[in-house]
Amino acid sequence: METKEPQEQKTPTVEVTVDQGGPIITNTPGSTSANQVQEYWDIFVSYLAKLPDYMGDFFSTYQKPLITVGLIVGAFVTVKVTLAVLDALDDIPLLSPFFELVGIGYSGWFVYRYLLRASNRKELADEINGLKNQVVGGNKTPKV
Repeated sequence: METKEPQEQKTPTVEVTVDQGGPIITNTPGSTSANQVQEYWDIFVSYLAKLPDYMGDFFSTYQKPLITVGLIVGAFVTVKVTLAVLDALDDIPLLSPFFELVGIGYSGWFVYRYLLRASNRKELADEINGLKNQVVGGNKTPKV
């Protein structure tokens, strides 16, 4: 029986040099795998060292869209949490009918206070216009 000694396989390795434009990859035969690992490790470390600069540039370039996306996500989360809390409150016995009675009572008071007489309707219109002027801005100052 003949035993063959394992032949040393020479695999082509990759030489990577980092330039300002990015990494340049070239094949170099005869390098050992330890050198390959070291080269890749050096590239990885150099990218990690530059990561704060890349992130800073990214956030400064896309600041407004990122804020918009953040606000949309925040609004979505707020709506979901609010609906979950309301659903949990709705599951409590006698609490849902109590809230309905409070809403009916407040609606009745609002109609009695502001909508039955013309003078009260004018007062409500003045309050609404005052709030509009505060929010939008206007010449009139609201009554305090």
